[in-house]
Formats: sequence, structure tokens, C-alpha cells
Amino acid sequence: MGDPSSSMEAQPSAPSPPTPPPPPTPSLSLVQPSTKKKNKHARVFRVFRNVFRSFPIMTPVCKLPSLPGGILPDGRSVTGSRITGTLFGYRKGRVSLSIQENPKTLPTLVVELAIQTNVLQKEMSLGMVRIALESEKRPDKDKTKLLEEPLWTMYCNGKKSGYGVKREATEEDLNVMEVLKAVSMGAGVLPGKSEAEGPDGEMAYMRACFERVVGSKDSETLYMLSPDGNNGPELSIFFVRIG
Repeated sequence: MGDPSSSMEAQPSAPSPPTPPPPPTPSLSLVQPSTKKKNKHARVFRVFRNVFRSFPIMTPVCKLPSLPGGILPDGRSVTGSRITGTLFGYRKGRVSLSIQENPKTLPTLVVELAIQTNVLQKEMSLGMVRIALESEKRPDKDKTKLLEEPLWTMYCNGKKSGYGVKREATEEDLNVMEVLKAVSMGAGVLPGKSEAEGPDGEMAYMRACFERVVGSKDSETLYMLSPDGNNGPELSIFFVRIG
């Protein structure tokens, strides 16, 4: 009889199943914003960053803070052009602001703000957030538009927090705007790239309609509006050129 151990030779292990491919990136269907001006002050202006790939939209977890009924804090009604604004970012990453003519158009402006997402969420929970973005005036011969300034000193509720940076929309920014295309307003979370970002890889977002009020060539303000007139927290974003 042969050596019984010869029949116990190790058999080759079965190959491990292949790793499933990542979900495909959705084809971009956002369209160019309109170039038609509504008045001598109104113009299409540009927008924002920082995230991930194609993931399904999660159920919003809270109502988007807003200015109730389109009324300013001093009681004046808001008049101006309306745009779509989105604040988004990883919970422990910096917040980006994206401005679009409407949810179906490409961003016209993207600014990376000098505040972390979790810090902004805490500020929003206090009921009122005022973000001021300041830049220095340029020589008269320099025709740079206010919202085309590349760098801003940022203040949140009166406290200096660093610098906001204007940049071109990245592929990730565009993917986020594509995923949120059906969302006109709301707040929630989108799953992040957990293998890269760890347990805090979820991305939070807040989207709303903003009223854009042009004070002068050196001053513009975005007021977040609520169509149902709720009494939630308020958010205003000021763009100012000083000096």
C-alpha cells in the first residue's frame, strides 16, 4: 500500500471572488446657465467643491434653516434674483459653497470656506449664521467682478475664521451637484468614500433657494429663503469689497 499521506496532499485553495467594481459615475446632465441678464446689475455668476462619487441620495434628516417667508431681519421684504445655493462637505472637512442658477445647471461659483462642516452645523443649531467674505478693493483700472475675487477673508458670526478660496468646480463637485439635481431644498447626508475617509466619511449637505441682493459693485448678499415660512435658523452670506 502507498503512503497514506500521499492521498492527503494539500489541494489548491479556491480563488477568492473578484472585488465588485465601484458604482459607475453618472453621466453629467447639468446644463449651462443662462446668460440673459435680468437688469443692469444682474448677471450669471460662478460656484464650488470637496467630495465624492455616485451615491444614492439619503433621506434628508432635518429641515434646511432659512429666512422665514422671504423677510429680512429688519422686516423689509427681499427683492432680487433667486439662485440655488448648496453647502456641502465631509463632517471633519471644510465646507464648500456652490451657487447655481437652478439645481439643473452647472455651478457658476464654487468657494471653499474656512470652516469645518461639523463646526458650521453647531453654529446653525444656535439659530443664526452670518458669513462675511471680504476682499480688498482693486485699482479702478482692474475690472475684476466682486464674485470673481480669488481670495476672501472669512468671518462667521463676527469671528475671523481664515480664508475662503474661489476655485473651478472639480469633477467631484459636479458629481455631487448631479446627484442632488432633483433636490430643490433640504438637508441630509450622502455616503462618502469610507475606505479613504474612515467612519466620518459621510458628507453632509444643505441646499436652499437664496435671494441675491446687489447693494453695489462692491457689495452683494445671499439670504436663504423658506417657502413655507417656518421659523427655523437664519443664514446670510455677505460678499464685500473694502478698503
